[in-house]
Amino acid sequence: MEADNNDISTIDKLRLAVQSEDRQLAHSYLNELHPSEIALLLESLPGKELDMVWNLLDPDMEGEVLSEVQDSVRARLLEQIHPHELVAITRDLDSDDIADIIQDLPEDMHDSVLLAMDVQNRQRLASLLSYPEDVAGGLMNVDVIPVRADANLATVSRYLRFLARRDGIPEQTDNLMVVDRDNKYLGLLPLTTLVTSDPEQTVGEVMVQEAAIHPDLPASEVANMFERRDLVSAAVVDDDNVLLGRITVDDVVDVIQEKAESTVRSMAGLGTNDNVFSPILVSSRYRAVWLGINLLTAFLASWVIGRFEESIQQLVALAVLMPIVASMGGIAGSQTLTIAVRGIALGHITSFNARVFLNKELGIAVINGSLWALVVAIVAMFWFDNRGLGIVIGLAMIINLLMAAIAGVLIPLIMNRVGIDPAVAGSVVLTTLTDVIGFMTFLGLATLYLLN
Repeated sequence: MEADNNDISTIDKLRLAVQSEDRQLAHSYLNELHPSEIALLLESLPGKELDMVWNLLDPDMEGEVLSEVQDSVRARLLEQIHPHELVAITRDLDSDDIADIIQDLPEDMHDSVLLAMDVQNRQRLASLLSYPEDVAGGLMNVDVIPVRADANLATVSRYLRFLARRDGIPEQTDNLMVVDRDNKYLGLLPLTTLVTSDPEQTVGEVMVQEAAIHPDLPASEVANMFERRDLVSAAVVDDDNVLLGRITVDDVVDVIQEKAESTVRSMAGLGTNDNVFSPILVSSRYRAVWLGINLLTAFLASWVIGRFEESIQQLVALAVLMPIVASMGGIAGSQTLTIAVRGIALGHITSFNARVFLNKELGIAVINGSLWALVVAIVAMFWFDNRGLGIVIGLAMIINLLMAAIAGVLIPLIMNRVGIDPAVAGSVVLTTLTDVIGFMTFLGLATLYLLN
Protein backbone atom coordinates (compact mmCIF):
# COMPACT_ATOMS: atom_id res chain seq x y z
CA MET A 1 0.00 0.00 0.00
CA GLU A 2 2.93 2.30 0.85
CA ALA A 3 4.54 1.58 -2.53
CA ASP A 4 1.33 2.54 -4.30
CA ASN A 5 1.15 5.79 -2.33
CA ASN A 6 4.72 6.65 -3.36
CA ASP A 7 3.81 6.24 -7.02
CA ILE A 8 1.37 9.15 -7.06
CA SER A 9 2.38 12.81 -7.32
CA THR A 10 2.37 15.31 -4.48
CA ILE A 11 -0.56 17.14 -6.06
CA ASP A 12 -2.61 13.92 -6.15
CA LYS A 13 -1.68 13.21 -2.53
CA LEU A 14 -2.81 16.71 -1.65
CA ARG A 15 -6.11 16.19 -3.45
CA LEU A 16 -6.70 13.00 -1.44
CA ALA A 17 -5.87 14.82 1.80
CA VAL A 18 -8.29 17.63 0.91
CA GLN A 19 -11.06 15.17 0.07
CA SER A 20 -10.55 13.44 3.42
CA GLU A 21 -10.39 16.89 5.12
CA ASP A 22 -7.01 16.04 6.68
CA ARG A 23 -5.81 19.63 7.11
CA GLN A 24 -2.47 18.81 8.72
CA LEU A 25 -1.48 16.40 5.95
CA ALA A 26 -2.73 18.78 3.26
CA HIS A 27 -0.66 21.62 4.74
CA SER A 28 2.50 19.51 4.68
CA TYR A 29 1.97 18.67 1.01
CA LEU A 30 1.31 22.33 0.17
CA ASN A 31 4.77 23.26 1.42
CA GLU A 32 6.31 20.92 -1.18
CA LEU A 33 4.63 22.62 -4.16
CA HIS A 34 5.65 25.60 -6.27
CA PRO A 35 3.16 28.54 -6.28
CA SER A 36 2.27 27.81 -9.93
CA GLU A 37 1.42 24.21 -9.02
CA ILE A 38 -0.75 25.40 -6.14
CA ALA A 39 -2.50 27.80 -8.52
CA LEU A 40 -3.18 24.94 -10.93
CA LEU A 41 -4.57 22.87 -8.06
CA LEU A 42 -6.88 25.70 -6.92
CA GLU A 43 -8.27 26.01 -10.46
CA SER A 44 -9.22 22.33 -10.38
CA LEU A 45 -11.06 22.40 -7.04
CA PRO A 46 -14.76 23.10 -6.37
CA GLY A 47 -15.63 26.03 -4.08
CA LYS A 48 -15.53 24.41 -0.64
CA GLU A 49 -12.26 22.56 -1.23
CA LEU A 50 -10.74 25.63 -2.91
CA ASP A 51 -11.43 27.73 0.19
CA MET A 52 -9.95 25.03 2.43
CA VAL A 53 -6.66 24.89 0.51
CA TRP A 54 -6.41 28.69 0.35
CA ASN A 55 -6.87 28.98 4.13
CA LEU A 56 -4.09 26.40 4.64
CA LEU A 57 -1.56 28.42 2.61
CA ASP A 58 1.31 30.11 4.41
CA PRO A 59 0.93 33.93 4.13
CA ASP A 60 4.32 34.29 2.41
CA MET A 61 3.07 32.17 -0.50
CA GLU A 62 -0.35 33.75 -0.96
CA GLY A 63 0.86 36.66 -3.10
CA GLU A 64 2.68 34.47 -5.61
CA VAL A 65 -0.27 32.09 -5.84
CA LEU A 66 -2.65 35.01 -6.44
CA SER A 67 -0.47 36.20 -9.31
CA GLU A 68 -0.59 32.75 -10.94
CA VAL A 69 -4.27 31.72 -10.75
CA GLN A 70 -6.87 32.42 -13.43
CA ASP A 71 -8.83 35.65 -13.16
CA SER A 72 -12.09 33.98 -12.15
CA VAL A 73 -10.47 32.04 -9.28
CA ARG A 74 -8.50 35.13 -8.22
CA ALA A 75 -11.71 37.17 -8.09
CA ARG A 76 -13.26 34.61 -5.72
CA LEU A 77 -10.22 34.63 -3.45
CA LEU A 78 -9.98 38.43 -3.40
CA GLU A 79 -13.48 38.59 -1.94
CA GLN A 80 -12.06 37.02 1.23
CA ILE A 81 -9.04 39.34 1.63
CA HIS A 82 -9.02 42.67 3.48
CA PRO A 83 -7.25 45.55 1.63
CA HIS A 84 -4.49 45.85 4.29
CA GLU A 85 -3.95 42.10 4.16
CA LEU A 86 -3.71 42.24 0.37
CA VAL A 87 -1.03 44.93 0.57
CA ALA A 88 0.98 42.74 2.94
CA ILE A 89 0.85 39.53 0.89
CA THR A 90 1.68 41.27 -2.40
CA ARG A 91 4.54 43.41 -1.04
CA ASP A 92 7.28 41.26 -2.63
CA LEU A 93 5.61 40.81 -6.03
CA ASP A 94 6.63 42.58 -9.22
CA SER A 95 4.70 45.79 -9.83
CA ASP A 96 3.00 44.38 -12.96
CA ASP A 97 1.73 41.37 -11.00
CA ILE A 98 0.36 43.63 -8.27
CA ALA A 99 -1.38 45.75 -10.91
CA ASP A 100 -3.01 42.63 -12.40
CA ILE A 101 -4.33 41.62 -9.00
CA ILE A 102 -5.67 45.10 -8.18
CA GLN A 103 -7.49 45.27 -11.52
CA ASP A 104 -9.46 42.17 -10.49
CA LEU A 105 -10.69 43.84 -7.32
CA PRO A 106 -14.20 45.27 -7.05
CA GLU A 107 -14.24 48.98 -7.89
CA ASP A 108 -15.00 50.02 -4.31
CA MET A 109 -11.83 48.29 -3.06
CA HIS A 110 -9.35 49.86 -5.52
CA ASP A 111 -8.86 53.05 -3.57
CA SER A 112 -8.73 51.23 -0.23
CA VAL A 113 -5.83 49.05 -1.38
CA LEU A 114 -3.93 51.94 -2.97
CA LEU A 115 -4.34 54.13 0.11
CA ALA A 116 -2.98 51.31 2.28
CA MET A 117 0.27 51.34 0.28
CA ASP A 118 3.23 53.62 0.84
CA VAL A 119 3.58 56.64 -1.45
CA GLN A 120 6.36 55.13 -3.60
CA ASN A 121 4.48 51.93 -4.42
CA ARG A 122 1.26 53.87 -4.98
CA GLN A 123 2.96 56.10 -7.56
CA ARG A 124 4.55 53.13 -9.32
CA LEU A 125 1.23 51.33 -9.58
CA ALA A 126 -0.63 54.42 -10.74
CA SER A 127 1.37 54.48 -13.98
CA LEU A 128 0.57 50.82 -14.65
CA LEU A 129 -3.12 51.06 -13.79
CA SER A 130 -3.53 53.92 -16.26
CA TYR A 131 -3.13 51.42 -19.13
CA PRO A 132 -5.54 48.63 -20.18
CA GLU A 133 -4.44 45.07 -19.45
CA ASP A 134 -4.20 44.15 -23.14
CA VAL A 135 -1.55 46.70 -24.18
CA ALA A 136 2.19 46.94 -23.55
CA GLY A 137 1.71 49.52 -20.78
CA GLY A 138 -0.45 47.06 -18.87
CA LEU A 139 2.21 44.34 -19.21
CA MET A 140 5.25 46.39 -18.30
CA ASN A 141 7.15 46.28 -15.05
CA VAL A 142 8.53 49.55 -13.69
CA ASP A 143 11.30 47.71 -11.81
CA VAL A 144 14.18 48.55 -14.16
CA ILE A 145 17.87 49.27 -13.70
CA PRO A 146 18.81 52.35 -15.75
CA VAL A 147 22.46 53.25 -16.41
CA ARG A 148 24.03 56.28 -18.07
CA ALA A 149 25.86 55.96 -21.39
CA ASP A 150 28.89 57.94 -20.14
CA ALA A 151 29.51 55.62 -17.13
CA ASN A 152 32.30 53.07 -17.42
CA LEU A 153 31.62 49.35 -16.95
CA ALA A 154 33.57 49.13 -13.70
CA THR A 155 31.26 51.72 -12.14
CA VAL A 156 28.19 49.86 -13.40
CA SER A 157 29.47 46.58 -11.91
CA ARG A 158 29.95 48.21 -8.50
CA TYR A 159 26.46 49.72 -8.75
CA LEU A 160 24.94 46.30 -9.49
CA ARG A 161 26.70 44.72 -6.51
CA PHE A 162 25.35 47.50 -4.30
CA LEU A 163 21.78 46.94 -5.58
CA ALA A 164 22.09 43.18 -5.10
CA ARG A 165 23.05 43.66 -1.44
CA ARG A 166 20.40 46.31 -0.75
CA ASP A 167 17.26 45.42 -2.71
CA GLY A 168 18.22 42.51 -4.97
CA ILE A 169 18.27 42.44 -8.76
CA PRO A 170 14.82 42.34 -10.42
CA GLU A 171 13.92 38.95 -11.87
CA GLN A 172 14.41 38.35 -15.61
CA THR A 173 17.16 40.98 -15.75
CA ASP A 174 19.20 40.14 -18.82
CA ASN A 175 19.83 43.75 -19.89
CA LEU A 176 20.32 47.12 -18.23
CA MET A 177 18.47 50.07 -19.76
CA VAL A 178 20.78 52.80 -21.08
CA VAL A 179 19.41 56.34 -20.70
CA ASP A 180 20.64 59.92 -20.96
CA ARG A 181 20.38 62.68 -18.36
CA ASP A 182 16.69 63.19 -19.15
CA ASN A 183 15.90 59.46 -18.75
CA LYS A 184 15.45 59.08 -22.52
CA TYR A 185 16.08 55.58 -23.77
CA LEU A 186 19.26 55.00 -25.78
CA GLY A 187 19.73 51.22 -25.90
CA LEU A 188 20.55 48.09 -23.88
CA LEU A 189 23.59 46.88 -21.99
CA PRO A 190 23.49 43.04 -21.96
CA LEU A 191 24.85 41.55 -18.71
CA THR A 192 27.00 39.20 -20.78
CA THR A 193 28.64 42.25 -22.38
CA LEU A 194 29.11 43.85 -18.97
CA VAL A 195 31.07 40.90 -17.53
CA THR A 196 33.14 40.14 -20.65
CA SER A 197 34.18 43.63 -21.77
CA ASP A 198 37.04 45.88 -20.66
CA PRO A 199 35.96 47.54 -17.37
CA GLU A 200 37.38 50.86 -18.56
CA GLN A 201 35.06 51.03 -21.57
CA THR A 202 31.98 53.22 -21.31
CA VAL A 203 28.43 51.92 -21.52
CA GLY A 204 27.88 53.92 -24.71
CA GLU A 205 30.75 52.11 -26.44
CA VAL A 206 29.36 48.61 -25.89
CA MET A 207 25.61 49.11 -25.64
CA VAL A 208 23.23 47.51 -28.15
CA GLN A 209 20.81 49.56 -30.24
CA GLU A 210 17.48 47.78 -29.71
CA ALA A 211 14.10 49.24 -30.59
CA ALA A 212 11.76 49.95 -27.69
CA ILE A 213 8.01 49.33 -27.39
CA HIS A 214 5.31 51.97 -27.17
CA PRO A 215 2.94 51.49 -24.19
CA ASP A 216 -0.15 51.49 -26.44
CA LEU A 217 1.06 48.58 -28.59
CA PRO A 218 -1.46 45.67 -28.34
CA ALA A 219 -0.31 42.76 -26.20
CA SER A 220 -0.66 40.32 -29.12
CA GLU A 221 1.81 42.38 -31.18
CA VAL A 222 4.19 42.50 -28.22
CA ALA A 223 4.08 38.70 -28.09
CA ASN A 224 4.78 38.49 -31.83
CA MET A 225 7.76 40.83 -31.43
CA PHE A 226 9.23 38.73 -28.62
CA GLU A 227 8.78 35.59 -30.72
CA ARG A 228 10.37 37.04 -33.84
CA ARG A 229 13.35 38.59 -32.06
CA ASP A 230 13.85 35.92 -29.36
CA LEU A 231 13.68 38.59 -26.66
CA VAL A 232 13.87 38.02 -22.92
CA SER A 233 13.04 41.64 -22.08
CA ALA A 234 12.34 44.91 -23.91
CA ALA A 235 12.16 48.57 -22.94
CA VAL A 236 8.88 50.52 -22.94
CA VAL A 237 9.04 54.23 -23.82
CA ASP A 238 6.52 57.04 -24.27
CA ASP A 239 6.07 59.41 -27.21
CA ASP A 240 9.11 61.43 -26.08
CA ASN A 241 11.28 58.28 -25.85
CA VAL A 242 11.35 58.53 -22.03
CA LEU A 243 11.91 55.14 -20.39
CA LEU A 244 8.76 53.96 -18.59
CA GLY A 245 9.60 50.35 -17.76
CA ARG A 246 10.24 46.99 -19.36
CA ILE A 247 8.35 43.89 -20.47
CA THR A 248 9.77 40.47 -19.66
CA VAL A 249 9.26 37.14 -21.34
CA ASP A 250 7.30 35.62 -18.42
CA ASP A 251 4.54 38.19 -18.99
CA VAL A 252 4.58 37.49 -22.72
CA VAL A 253 4.15 33.77 -22.08
CA ASP A 254 1.06 34.62 -20.02
CA VAL A 255 -0.29 36.67 -22.95
CA ILE A 256 0.23 33.76 -25.36
CA GLN A 257 -1.44 31.31 -22.98
CA GLU A 258 -4.39 33.62 -22.32
CA LYS A 259 -4.83 34.27 -26.03
CA ALA A 260 -4.84 30.55 -26.83
CA GLU A 261 -7.33 29.84 -24.05
CA SER A 262 -9.50 32.79 -25.07
CA THR A 263 -9.58 31.55 -28.67
CA VAL A 264 -10.69 28.07 -27.64
CA ARG A 265 -13.34 29.49 -25.30
CA SER A 266 -14.61 31.97 -27.87
CA MET A 267 -15.01 29.32 -30.55
CA ALA A 268 -17.16 27.33 -28.11
CA GLY A 269 -19.10 30.38 -26.93
CA LEU A 270 -17.71 30.28 -23.39
CA GLY A 271 -16.99 33.35 -21.29
CA THR A 272 -13.76 34.01 -19.42
CA ASN A 273 -15.48 33.24 -16.10
CA ASP A 274 -16.90 29.89 -17.24
CA ASN A 275 -14.48 27.43 -15.66
CA VAL A 276 -14.69 23.80 -14.55
CA PHE A 277 -16.29 24.59 -11.21
CA SER A 278 -17.94 27.95 -11.94
CA PRO A 279 -21.39 28.45 -10.37
CA ILE A 280 -24.17 26.88 -12.41
CA LEU A 281 -26.01 30.15 -13.04
CA VAL A 282 -22.80 31.89 -14.21
CA SER A 283 -21.98 29.13 -16.70
CA SER A 284 -25.58 28.90 -17.85
CA ARG A 285 -25.75 32.62 -18.62
CA TYR A 286 -22.64 32.58 -20.81
CA ARG A 287 -23.64 29.45 -22.70
CA ALA A 288 -27.29 30.43 -23.18
CA VAL A 289 -26.39 33.35 -25.46
CA TRP A 290 -24.30 31.16 -27.74
CA LEU A 291 -26.96 28.46 -27.82
CA GLY A 292 -29.54 31.09 -28.82
CA ILE A 293 -27.37 32.27 -31.71
CA ASN A 294 -26.90 28.70 -32.90
CA LEU A 295 -30.64 28.13 -32.65
CA LEU A 296 -31.28 31.02 -35.03
CA THR A 297 -28.83 29.59 -37.56
CA ALA A 298 -30.47 26.17 -37.21
CA PHE A 299 -33.86 27.72 -37.98
CA LEU A 300 -32.36 29.28 -41.12
CA ALA A 301 -31.07 25.90 -42.32
CA SER A 302 -34.42 24.30 -41.49
CA TRP A 303 -36.21 27.01 -43.50
CA VAL A 304 -34.08 26.16 -46.54
CA ILE A 305 -34.95 22.48 -46.17
CA GLY A 306 -38.62 23.37 -45.82
CA ARG A 307 -38.55 25.08 -49.22
CA PHE A 308 -37.90 21.66 -50.75
CA GLU A 309 -40.44 19.71 -48.71
CA GLU A 310 -42.26 18.37 -51.79
CA SER A 311 -39.00 17.17 -53.36
CA ILE A 312 -38.06 15.29 -50.19
CA GLN A 313 -41.50 13.65 -50.07
CA GLN A 314 -41.10 12.44 -53.65
CA LEU A 315 -37.57 11.11 -53.13
CA VAL A 316 -36.91 10.10 -49.53
CA ALA A 317 -33.25 9.39 -50.36
CA LEU A 318 -32.69 13.16 -50.37
CA ALA A 319 -33.41 13.32 -46.64
CA VAL A 320 -30.98 10.47 -46.02
CA LEU A 321 -28.11 11.97 -48.03
CA MET A 322 -28.37 15.73 -47.53
CA PRO A 323 -26.59 15.79 -44.09
CA ILE A 324 -23.50 14.35 -45.86
CA VAL A 325 -23.17 17.37 -48.14
CA ALA A 326 -23.56 19.90 -45.32
CA SER A 327 -21.26 17.98 -42.97
CA MET A 328 -18.42 17.65 -45.47
CA GLY A 329 -18.67 21.36 -46.29
CA GLY A 330 -18.64 22.27 -42.61
CA ILE A 331 -15.54 20.19 -41.87
CA ALA A 332 -13.63 21.47 -44.91
CA GLY A 333 -14.56 25.06 -44.12
CA SER A 334 -13.51 24.68 -40.48
CA GLN A 335 -10.09 23.43 -41.58
CA THR A 336 -9.60 26.50 -43.77
CA LEU A 337 -11.04 28.83 -41.11
CA THR A 338 -8.66 27.49 -38.44
CA ILE A 339 -5.61 28.05 -40.63
CA ALA A 340 -6.85 31.51 -41.64
CA VAL A 341 -7.54 32.64 -38.06
CA ARG A 342 -4.11 31.48 -36.92
CA GLY A 343 -2.44 33.07 -39.96
CA ILE A 344 -4.12 36.41 -39.30
CA ALA A 345 -3.22 36.29 -35.59
CA LEU A 346 0.45 35.63 -36.40
CA GLY A 347 0.55 38.21 -39.17
CA HIS A 348 1.18 35.56 -41.84
CA ILE A 349 -1.97 36.42 -43.82
CA THR A 350 -2.48 40.03 -44.94
CA SER A 351 -4.28 41.83 -47.75
CA PHE A 352 -1.11 41.43 -49.83
CA ASN A 353 -1.09 37.62 -49.88
CA ALA A 354 -4.76 36.80 -49.20
CA ARG A 355 -5.39 35.99 -52.88
CA VAL A 356 -2.52 33.48 -52.92
CA PHE A 357 -3.92 31.81 -49.80
CA LEU A 358 -7.42 31.73 -51.33
CA ASN A 359 -6.11 30.11 -54.53
CA LYS A 360 -4.30 27.48 -52.49
CA GLU A 361 -7.43 26.62 -50.49
CA LEU A 362 -9.52 26.47 -53.69
CA GLY A 363 -7.01 24.04 -55.14
CA ILE A 364 -7.28 21.84 -52.07
CA ALA A 365 -11.08 22.04 -52.28
CA VAL A 366 -11.04 20.92 -55.92
CA ILE A 367 -8.81 17.93 -55.19
CA ASN A 368 -10.55 16.78 -52.00
CA GLY A 369 -14.00 17.67 -53.34
CA SER A 370 -13.52 15.63 -56.51
CA LEU A 371 -12.10 12.65 -54.60
CA TRP A 372 -14.80 12.39 -51.96
CA ALA A 373 -17.59 13.43 -54.33
CA LEU A 374 -16.67 10.43 -56.47
CA VAL A 375 -16.74 8.13 -53.43
CA VAL A 376 -20.12 9.42 -52.21
CA ALA A 377 -21.57 9.36 -55.73
CA ILE A 378 -20.66 5.68 -56.20
CA VAL A 379 -22.06 4.78 -52.76
CA ALA A 380 -25.32 6.64 -53.48
CA MET A 381 -25.71 5.00 -56.90
CA PHE A 382 -25.43 1.48 -55.49
CA TRP A 383 -27.32 2.25 -52.29
CA PHE A 384 -30.42 3.69 -53.98
CA ASP A 385 -29.89 2.21 -57.45
CA ASN A 386 -30.12 5.70 -58.93
CA ARG A 387 -27.31 6.99 -61.17
CA GLY A 388 -28.74 10.50 -61.36
CA LEU A 389 -28.83 10.79 -57.56
CA GLY A 390 -25.14 9.91 -57.42
CA ILE A 391 -24.25 12.59 -59.97
CA VAL A 392 -26.33 15.23 -58.17
CA ILE A 393 -24.80 14.60 -54.73
CA GLY A 394 -21.32 14.54 -56.25
CA LEU A 395 -21.81 17.93 -57.92
CA ALA A 396 -23.39 19.37 -54.76
CA MET A 397 -20.46 18.23 -52.66
CA ILE A 398 -17.88 19.79 -54.99
CA ILE A 399 -19.78 23.08 -55.06
CA ASN A 400 -20.17 23.13 -51.27
CA LEU A 401 -16.49 22.40 -50.62
CA LEU A 402 -15.48 25.19 -53.00
CA MET A 403 -17.83 27.62 -51.25
CA ALA A 404 -16.55 26.40 -47.87
CA ALA A 405 -12.98 27.23 -48.92
CA ILE A 406 -14.01 30.72 -50.07
CA ALA A 407 -15.98 31.34 -46.86
CA GLY A 408 -13.18 29.95 -44.68
CA VAL A 409 -10.79 32.55 -46.14
CA LEU A 410 -13.07 35.57 -46.53
CA ILE A 411 -15.02 35.38 -43.24
CA PRO A 412 -11.98 35.86 -40.93
CA LEU A 413 -10.47 38.48 -43.26
CA ILE A 414 -13.67 40.53 -43.32
CA MET A 415 -14.27 40.16 -39.59
CA ASN A 416 -10.70 41.18 -38.83
CA ARG A 417 -11.07 44.22 -41.10
CA VAL A 418 -14.19 45.46 -39.27
CA GLY A 419 -12.73 44.79 -35.82
CA ILE A 420 -14.51 41.53 -34.94
CA ASP A 421 -12.47 38.64 -33.55
CA PRO A 422 -12.93 35.86 -36.17
CA ALA A 423 -12.31 33.23 -33.51
CA VAL A 424 -15.47 34.34 -31.71
CA ALA A 425 -18.10 34.31 -34.46
CA GLY A 426 -16.30 32.86 -37.47
CA SER A 427 -17.30 29.25 -36.87
CA VAL A 428 -21.00 30.10 -36.45
CA VAL A 429 -21.14 32.11 -39.68
CA LEU A 430 -19.17 29.46 -41.54
CA THR A 431 -21.36 26.57 -40.35
CA THR A 432 -24.50 28.48 -41.30
CA LEU A 433 -23.20 29.18 -44.81
CA THR A 434 -22.04 25.63 -45.47
CA ASP A 435 -25.34 24.19 -44.18
CA VAL A 436 -27.48 26.58 -46.20
CA ILE A 437 -25.42 26.27 -49.38
CA GLY A 438 -25.11 22.50 -48.99
CA PHE A 439 -28.83 21.93 -48.52
CA MET A 440 -29.81 24.43 -51.21
CA THR A 441 -27.36 23.05 -53.78
CA PHE A 442 -28.18 19.39 -53.21
CA LEU A 443 -31.94 19.78 -52.94
CA GLY A 444 -32.05 22.37 -55.71
CA LEU A 445 -30.09 20.22 -58.18
CA ALA A 446 -32.19 17.18 -57.24
CA THR A 447 -35.42 19.15 -57.85
CA LEU A 448 -34.22 20.41 -61.24
CA TYR A 449 -32.74 17.23 -62.66
CA LEU A 450 -34.37 14.30 -60.85
CA LEU A 451 -37.95 15.39 -60.17
CA ASN A 452 -38.83 17.55 -63.21
